[in-house]
Formats: sequence, C-alpha cells, structure tokens
Amino acid sequence: MSMRIHAFHRLYQHRLSLSTKPFNARGCKVIRCEYCKIKQDSCICEHQPDIDTNVATMLILSDSEILKPSNTGRLIVDTVKDSHVYLWHRTEPNTEMLEVLKDDKYQPVIVFPEDYTDDKTRVVQDLPQMRDPNKKLLLVFIDGSWREARRIFRRSEYLQDLPVLSIEPESVSQYMMRKSDNDQHLSTAEVASLVLKQAGEGEGAKTLQLWFEAFRESYMLSKTRYKSDPTKPSLNAFIEHGKNEKSL
Repeated sequence: MSMRIHAFHRLYQHRLSLSTKPFNARGCKVIRCEYCKIKQDSCICEHQPDIDTNVATMLILSDSEILKPSNTGRLIVDTVKDSHVYLWHRTEPNTEMLEVLKDDKYQPVIVFPEDYTDDKTRVVQDLPQMRDPNKKLLLVFIDGSWREARRIFRRSEYLQDLPVLSIEPESVSQYMMRKSDNDQHLSTAEVASLVLKQAGEGEGAKTLQLWFEAFRESYMLSKTRYKSDPTKPSLNAFIEHGKNEKSL
C-alpha cells in the first residue's frame, strides 16, 4: 500500500520552507523519516491506516508544534481521511480554515476541557444527541502546549460560537515523550481516540489508539535512555488489527 500524503505533511513542508534557521528539537541528531518523524530505520509509513470514517477533523496548530517530531496530531490525519490542518494566527486567521468552519456540510465542535470555557451553555453534554443527521461532524482540535492551546482557545474570535466537547480522560496519559505538567492531560491523538469513540466511530477510535501506540513505541526506539522492546509488539498489534478488520 502506498502512503497517503495528507494536509499535515503539506503544512509541515510549507512551515519548513518559511524557516530561516534549522529547527533543532531535542533528539535532532536522529535521522528521521520526513513523514512519520520516526528514526529512518524504524519508519512506520508503510503501515499508515487505511479506513473510512463518517466524521471530519480539523487541527489548529501552534507555530512551534508543527515542527516537533513528537507531535501526535498527524496521527489523527493519518486515520481520518477528511482532515484539515492549519497554523494558528491571531490577527490573520487562514481564510480557507474560516470557510471550512462555515461550510454547511459540516457541524463543527471544538474539543477542549470545560474548565476553560467561560460560557457553560456552549458545553456539549451528549454528543450523539446534539448531532445534526444532515451534516458531517467536524471535530476541531487545538494542537500545542497547554499554554499555547489555552491562548488559541481564548483568543480566536472564530472559535467563540462553537459548541465545546469536553472530555474527561478515562485513564492517565500513555504519552511519555513530552510530559505535561498535568497528569490528566492526554496527547492530542489520545484525546481524538476518546472523542471518535463518543462519536460512534468505534473502528476509527480503535485504529487511532493502536496507531498512536505503534508510533510511540517506534519513536521511543531512538531514545537511548529508554528501554524499548525491539520486537515492536504495539506495531504488530496494529498490523494484526488491520488484518482482522479486512477479513470481516
């Protein structure tokens, strides 16, 4: 199967072309695949998910987040084919992004913790109940550090009228690559997996969860301080799941 080049890859290349100096993340000496951002000899691109979902997603990224190899937002776009990815700009929001949010075929809902929503009437209590059967649910995720995400959430005029879907993590984050200062904060891909489940997209949720675990496992292989299993059990579980789905 050939890998799908998607909106995240294109935005990454665009952002890279604007850089005047090279971006040096921690671990920058590792030679990475330009698409999955994993060490080249552990690249997982050939296993990119190939499933259909009945929802769309939008990622709004902070400027620094798009360049981080540990970013998990791209895993959502690997999984959900109808995905839109934009860089956040406070004073000049992307016009295409604004058009997508206004597009009549979509029903946009922003995924963000209720604690940061001043107007509690915006908070969606029951996602299946509030869904418009004539529109495609558009799940909007903000991707950045918590500080950046809060700023984007509060300072974006065009997000202020959207309903807010608040998720309470069922489990503490599996994400060990960049520890947040709050244990309850899941990575963007983990959040999206929980939301897909709520939206009735069980196969999308499971696929994204397994794909995230496969990514994390292969990503950690390049970390010398981390003891990882070279037999890649998570990647094998992801591949096995895909085979089982296709044989149904």
